[in-house]
Amino acid sequence: MKLLDTLVAGVRSACAVFPDARRGDLRYSMADIGMSAFSLFFMQSASFLAHQRSLEEGRATSNCRTLFGMAAVPTDNHIRAMLDPVHPAHLQPVFDQVLDTLHRRGGLAPFGRLGGRVLVALDGTEYFCSQKLGCPGCLTRKRANGRTESYHAMPGEPLGSTLAATLVAPGHAMALPLMPEFIAPKTGPRSRTASATPPSAGWPPTAGACNTCPIYLGDDLFACQPVAEAIRAAGGDFLLTAKPYSHKALYDFMQGAALDERIVTQKAAGKRLTHCYHWFQDAPLRDGRDAMLVNWVGVAVTDARGKTTYSSAFVTSLPVTRDTVGEIVACARARWKIKNESFNVLKSNGYHLEHNFGHGKQHLAMLFATLNLLAFAIHTACDCLEQLWIDARTAKRARTRFFEHLRTITAYMVFPDWATLMQTLIDSKPPPSVEAQVAQ
Repeated sequence: MKLLDTLVAGVRSACAVFPDARRGDLRYSMADIGMSAFSLFFMQSASFLAHQRSLEEGRATSNCRTLFGMAAVPTDNHIRAMLDPVHPAHLQPVFDQVLDTLHRRGGLAPFGRLGGRVLVALDGTEYFCSQKLGCPGCLTRKRANGRTESYHAMPGEPLGSTLAATLVAPGHAMALPLMPEFIAPKTGPRSRTASATPPSAGWPPTAGACNTCPIYLGDDLFACQPVAEAIRAAGGDFLLTAKPYSHKALYDFMQGAALDERIVTQKAAGKRLTHCYHWFQDAPLRDGRDAMLVNWVGVAVTDARGKTTYSSAFVTSLPVTRDTVGEIVACARARWKIKNESFNVLKSNGYHLEHNFGHGKQHLAMLFATLNLLAFAIHTACDCLEQLWIDARTAKRARTRFFEHLRTITAYMVFPDWATLMQTLIDSKPPPSVEAQVAQ
């Protein structure tokens, strides 16, 4: 399993250069400390390290050594204390490595749309909330009971504590998270204009490792000139939801104008649906002489009885024609996959994104959330390209059952490598060398 071994080694290399203020003879390296935290998320087991410590005591080895390359397993408190000062940006090289590996091996091909370009959905979700714990990176809000609540979130707007980005594609079941960007909370009143300001000079989140000029998808809050200009300046294109109440200048400009139209009727899942597309070229995104000109696309979907089942509108920097309008709308609607195939999986399918694994006083909560996303990204890479992993996933059917088996057998047996572990899941029987451990 060269791909998985390479990516795990990449995580270890990134952890090895985590900042370390300790001096003298050190029992645990930063590589082992970082990999200990990563292994919890990768194995989807909060008890993984406890089981491996037991194996170390009884057999002088563990899966931490053989699978994750660790020399020793630190205590949970030591892991939290040492990782609290580490900013998540130290993991950026590993996210880049995952993306580059997929690109070089053809794993990004199923994500390609509109001439082979990748779609990057931007959105967010809350991943920590407490009325007792907090840190300088927390946002705060008042509850009805008068108490102040601290929270971390990946909000669906560029201003907040984190901006999440995920590769998606219509008709493709997988989603690949990119490195999130963590932003310091702002003080003072917030307006729509302020909340739409790009968070940093490095924004938008890049998919540049695959060199395919990403198309960024986002909700109505992203459909503003500062964000659109930042995306264009970075060499990308945008495809963003645009609602009438928040884009008055845009819709006033189009009022009474003749719109291009295309109507397509097709059957999907036994249902007859009619898609009515309208589009307009070169409309101003906002009021003022410096307004960016964008292309507007609207769609309404009706069933056989004429009932509207879906309607929405978008602004884009892409050229819109009769041949491309259908695929453009399909790509715009794929924005929801960041919620369905990414956030929902992270919260409800074993990653426990909302669980408080440790908050700390500096960066710990953000680092743990990033490690969780990184584990998901590497799992997705294996789902795309690692054949033994794919066969093991198929043998155990559901994702949750696959990880249940993974957690159970690694609690009692030590596997020499990932290939042996995956083959055991496929065969439902360990090889004699591993099975002999049970008799010891």
